[in-house]
Amino acid sequence: MDAAVADARLAALEFDGAQAWLEQARQAPMEPLAADVWATDPSFSHVLLVKHRVRGWVPPGGKVEPGETPRAAAARELEEETGLRAELLSVPAAVAVRSYRSDWSPTLGLSYAAVIDREVPLGEKGQPAAWISLDEDWESVFPEDRDRILAHVRRLKSGSSVAAH
Repeated sequence: MDAAVADARLAALEFDGAQAWLEQARQAPMEPLAADVWATDPSFSHVLLVKHRVRGWVPPGGKVEPGETPRAAAARELEEETGLRAELLSVPAAVAVRSYRSDWSPTLGLSYAAVIDREVPLGEKGQPAAWISLDEDWESVFPEDRDRILAHVRRLKSGSSVAAH
């Protein structure tokens, strides 16, 4: 939990009042944490998404397992869902609060960023993965993701020289 709190404070973007929610949520047993990866290509024109059977196109990610840091969970989920290994950027991309199913209570989600060459072959494991242009809309139960990811990619593009991994 300490790693989640530290990364939430470092996140480049905050959504849904996540910092305040986290402080309140820490007072009681917390629902499982979530972690995902906002992977973009070196030209900052595409994002890597997986097609979830219920949620539609979403960044690779999932539940943080007991004893695992959110950063480690994000890297694990990226590899499990796309077959790709990547070094995650040092600053978390975002922290948000959302409910991943209608019958689940809201939980904290940490998004990490990676820059990956689109030429690296994807090794799909059960759900299709694809590079989607940031100029396109995609079907998702989280329609706000596109604007959030786009804001982060613009921030990366304008302010950093990030090497592809």
